[in-house]
Parts: sequence; structure tokens; C-alpha cells
Amino acid sequence: MLKSLLGSIMWGLGLLTPPDGPPAPSNARPQVIGHAGSGFFTPIAPFNPLPPSSLAAVRKALARGAEGIEVDVQLSRDSVPMLFHDVDLAHRTAARGYISQYTAAELRQMAYTGGWPYDWFQHERIATLDELLTELSQRPTFPVLHLDLHENDEAQPVHTPYVRSPALVRALGQVLRRHRVPPQRVLVLTEHVPSLARLRQELPGAVLGLEITDQFDERLVLAQRSGVEAVVLPKRLTTPERVAQVHARGLQVVVFGGRSRKSVQRLLGCRPDAIEVDNVRLMRRLLGQPAPGPAAVPVAGGSAPNGGRMR
Repeated sequence: MLKSLLGSIMWGLGLLTPPDGPPAPSNARPQVIGHAGSGFFTPIAPFNPLPPSSLAAVRKALARGAEGIEVDVQLSRDSVPMLFHDVDLAHRTAARGYISQYTAAELRQMAYTGGWPYDWFQHERIATLDELLTELSQRPTFPVLHLDLHENDEAQPVHTPYVRSPALVRALGQVLRRHRVPPQRVLVLTEHVPSLARLRQELPGAVLGLEITDQFDERLVLAQRSGVEAVVLPKRLTTPERVAQVHARGLQVVVFGGRSRKSVQRLLGCRPDAIEVDNVRLMRRLLGQPAPGPAAVPVAGGSAPNGGRMR
């Protein structure tokens, strides 16, 4: 009963796809979410020259039919939520250090570097969450938005890596409210359990997810006790048995990863509720969804493929 009720609430909020029959999360079509936008730098299958969580990557994922997008959020030195995936700036830019050591103005001047051949095709710079929301707010319907909070700040002393987490949560709430983002279109995920209570207070109505990257059984119990609506799993931990185990506890399953046909097919067979996928076009094809036309605006909240119902 709890599982069915929660599933109905989640579908009603527009964060998950409604089924054709009675609520049954394990049998529903998973929602297509662009992982870090269009994924990561990859040379083939598919070629992707766009940096993760960049504005161009988000545009590409939505243009290819993603129902929503996942982006990574970190806090600048002057408390501005920034879009950046990696821990160290040196992994994707010519700068050194961490997001928290620079102001937003300084970070917005930093160009992404992917090396050859990627930099022939991309000229992206680090963006703020505010810039992203400005773009998304101009769409006919606001897409589903997964916000992955990166709170473990390696610029801080080793014994206080999460000292700026409360500031990140506050800043996140402020920017979402300023753009009047529908809270029911937002899933905020974190691996830091103490942030959940703050997020619940700061973002009432948003769906919360706990990321589980190890110690699956222990973290699943913790997720249920913490009152989240979803757990978020990497593809390496995702199995049909674990997805069923999560569903049995009345929670939804979001999976991240999957680029090749074999990988995406395996994840689809596990029957999660949403997949943050690195290959949006392939996943849509495997789900039997037609490719969007040049003028299409394929965003979550539009007509659902199963009977035209609104999510």
C-alpha cells in the first residue's frame, strides 16, 4: 500500500513517468534524464565534445528528447551555486584548486578544456545555476531537474569537509525561489545525510534522494529512516534485485550512467524509475520513442507517450 501510494504521488508530481495501469513502479517506463546534460567527453558511441554540466550539454540533452537533466552543483567562495562536476578544477580547466576557492565572477571566466579533438567543437565556460535556470524558465514547460549536490569540499580542513553544506542548501533555496522553479519538478540528491533535514526545510515540495555508492544495505536502511523519497544508484550497483528491494521499501530508484547499447539495455531491464543516462538518443530509441523534430521542445511536463497524459 505504501509503495503504491508513494508511486502515485511521485507520478503526480511529474518526477516519474505514469504507467498505463495501476501504480507499479517496477513496471513503469523509466524517465529519460540527461546525465550531467549530455554525459562526458567521449570519442565514440556517441561522440560527445561537450563538458559535463555545461550549458551546451544541457541544451543538447533536451534537444535530443530528454525529459529532464541532471547537473552537478558546488558553492563558490562568495556562496553562488555553480555548475561543475569534478572535484579539482584542473580536471576540466586550466585553473588549479577547487570551486570553493574562487568567486563566481572568476569561475565564469574559466574555459573548459577537454583537449583534442573536443576543444575543436566546444568553447564552454563554467556557468552558474542562475544562468541555467534563466534558460530553463524560458521553455514552455520547466523540465525535470535533478540537482546533485557536491558538498565534500576538499579545500576545507580534513575534519570539516562539509562545513559549507548549510550555506549551499540556503543558496540553492534562494536561487530556486528567485526563478520560481516549481518544487515538484526538482529532485535534490546528496550523499550527506545531515543536509536532508535542511533541504526539507529550505525546499518544501521538492523530492529528496540519497545517493548510495557503497554499503548498499546499510545506506538503504539509512535512506528509509531519513525520510527521502528516492535513492540514487550508480550503474555498477544496479541490479534487478536491488531495485526491487528499494521498491519494496516504498522508495523510488534513480540510476546514473549508461552509454553503450548493452549498458543501457541492462539498466532498462533492472526497471528503475528514472535513468540519468549518458546517451539520451539511444535510450529513447530503445524505449521506442521517436526522435524529436528540429522544432520540437521535448521537455518533461508535456504530453506523455502513453496516452497523452500530462506529467
